[in-house]
Amino acid sequence: MNNFLADVLPQEGGLSASPSRSYNATIAIGGLLAALGLAAGLHSIYAGHEQTFGVTRDVPWGLLIVTYVFFVVSSTGLCLVSSIGHVFGIEAFKPIAKRSVFMAIVTIVAGFFVIAFEIENPWRMPIYNMLSPNPTSNIWWMGTLYGAYLFFMVVEFALLQMGKHKAAGMLGLMGVIAGVAAHSNLGAVFGLLNGREFWHGPYMPIYFITSAMMSGCAAVIFFHFLGYMANGWKMSEKLEESLMAVAKLWATLTVVIMFFTTWKMISGISGEPPGKYEAMMALVNGRYAVNFWLGEVMLGMVIPFCMILAARAKNLPVLFWASVSALVGIFFMRYDLVVVGQIVPWYHELGVVDMPTLFSYTPSLHEIVIAGGAIGICIMGFFMGERLFRGHLSEDH
Repeated sequence: MNNFLADVLPQEGGLSASPSRSYNATIAIGGLLAALGLAAGLHSIYAGHEQTFGVTRDVPWGLLIVTYVFFVVSSTGLCLVSSIGHVFGIEAFKPIAKRSVFMAIVTIVAGFFVIAFEIENPWRMPIYNMLSPNPTSNIWWMGTLYGAYLFFMVVEFALLQMGKHKAAGMLGLMGVIAGVAAHSNLGAVFGLLNGREFWHGPYMPIYFITSAMMSGCAAVIFFHFLGYMANGWKMSEKLEESLMAVAKLWATLTVVIMFFTTWKMISGISGEPPGKYEAMMALVNGRYAVNFWLGEVMLGMVIPFCMILAARAKNLPVLFWASVSALVGIFFMRYDLVVVGQIVPWYHELGVVDMPTLFSYTPSLHEIVIAGGAIGICIMGFFMGERLFRGHLSEDH
């Protein structure tokens, strides 16, 4: 890994006068993925979702909703974790502000990229959001609040770049409020659906905020370690201590999510509640068991938690690989949440003839390429950000 990064990115002594070929190639790969995703998305609008996407009337939300949720959760988490320092004044978290805020912007843009092609007519949202608002709709609030969140984050980052930390803190607070409101509302989009027993319940907004914080901690460590390898710098003691504090918070939040997950499974199995039980069994020993046990539980929670404990939250390379494991596992977590919540037929308990026991869903090539385009935006945004903003310097090197 170190050899690869050493080849891809500028070396000791800070940023070089011109990027290496491998550095440019990495940005180009990200741009190519984004371009392919854009082409696939435009083609899906032209040809129609029913022709290009794997979703159906039975399972209307697929990989694009999964990817959207993954990126907006990561963005909100990056915002919330970074705000602990420069908004609420906790000294240990201050050094992570600039890069975290920048990547919060990049990841929310990646999420918007995906959802634009999922809703098929993306230009209608900004137009009718103002001309024909519907405050009773959670989806309307989601678009409005995330739009405000992005605005506050962009202004906050600009103020941080200008060194106006007090004003940046005020905008950061507004971003936190908008982010928490938007993200809890996203949880409500799922939790208020009475017809989907797997999602229904008041705990979903709380779960979304907590899991966002967990995702944000993993993302902070991932991007900062990668960023310092990119610039060929040795971390200052202050930043190392900051990332260690983030790791401790991450371990705590992982335990909380383990608690949520355990009781979600128990409540879904005990008494065999109709609708919920079948979905839970699909996770425990059904077709999604590998996703759940290997992806969500092991990669997303158990392995990172054990690595943090083994490293005592001090060994940064170990914490970096723990963050890689966590981010992969968290994607499975979002996939299980979105897809498994839809696979139980609405009238399953009535024994309707010819109705399958569980619905199925397989992502199409178009969906995979569009999701890859969002990842490409993150790759391109991260490496270009390191170059344009000189590694988001916030402390001595």
